[in-house]
Amino acid sequence: MACKKTKKLRVALVGIGGMGNIHLDCHANNPKVEVVGLCDLIIDKCIGSRARVGLSEDVPVFEDFKEMIETVKPDAVDIATPNDFHSIIAVYALERGIHVFCEKPDAINASEAQKMKEASEKSGAVLMVMRNNRYYAESQYAKKFIEEGKAGELYCGRCGWIRRRGIPGKGGWFTTKAKSGGGPLIDLGVHMIDLSMWLMGNPKPVAVSGCTYSKFAGNDAESDSVHSAFGEAKADGTFDVEDLAMGFIRFENGACLQIEFSWASNIKSEQTFVELRGDKAGISWGSHGFMIHTEENGKQVDLRPEYEGVDGHHAAIRHFVDIIVEGKAPDYVPEQGLNMIKILDAIYESAKVGHEIIL
Repeated sequence: MACKKTKKLRVALVGIGGMGNIHLDCHANNPKVEVVGLCDLIIDKCIGSRARVGLSEDVPVFEDFKEMIETVKPDAVDIATPNDFHSIIAVYALERGIHVFCEKPDAINASEAQKMKEASEKSGAVLMVMRNNRYYAESQYAKKFIEEGKAGELYCGRCGWIRRRGIPGKGGWFTTKAKSGGGPLIDLGVHMIDLSMWLMGNPKPVAVSGCTYSKFAGNDAESDSVHSAFGEAKADGTFDVEDLAMGFIRFENGACLQIEFSWASNIKSEQTFVELRGDKAGISWGSHGFMIHTEENGKQVDLRPEYEGVDGHHAAIRHFVDIIVEGKAPDYVPEQGLNMIKILDAIYESAKVGHEIIL
């Protein structure tokens, strides 16, 4: 449901790290937004980022998100903390009628995602979670192409994000299941699974099967990748998540999706990919480019549409603002987020018990 138009949106941010700074950049450069507070356990991050984007020193900084919310009383809260805090902060804000934008994943498990969905529905406040890949120009082109019926029936696909090396913040919260919810499946999987399902029309998942592996926990070879610098590593920290996950999702409409995600595996090079197959045309999206595969005049044809580059993160955050300020209809609803986390939970469970899980 779209919101009524309102004044400039007063936004407070929680978590001023890598992704948090991307969120802050977007809000600070949006004339429809007033940044009214910054919060992080390391207060110097707030002070440094406040200066970097040119905010006034009158914008207060906090170590405690509850204190910030009760002090500045924002219209919206933007969350970019470690995963285990997503639902805690979101529910606290939503219960007070405060709109919430949250970095992915929605939550560390389905029960926490359910709490977020229920709090949003009860209060009427908007809840949106980062789905940046939907907003890239090629994604928007593909969505329109599909909605116009040019791909026909999308009946199967495959997607993934596989890295040769690049375990983020090894030993820190990324590799600690209680804080992250899992490894590359929940870290990278949300991106490509969501894009695939969104392009397919958000079909209802009914069953999954999967396998997970942890082969690089005691291996230092991943330190040569730029991805390993993301997050804060701890030499004596925890590594109790997978470094590779593979799986299979079946949907209520009969469609299916293969998935593969890794932080480290002995492959040629890193790849991102979404490949969807329709009975009229197929679509390839990812690190090897964007193409449409079809037939014309009895010949096989690969089309390479031209498009302008778009910052998907900024576009997603701007859309959240426009839902509230301009009354635009949301293109993400919490039910989609809940289904996503249910899929991930079930893949982890399938890997544990060794058989398919019915959702």
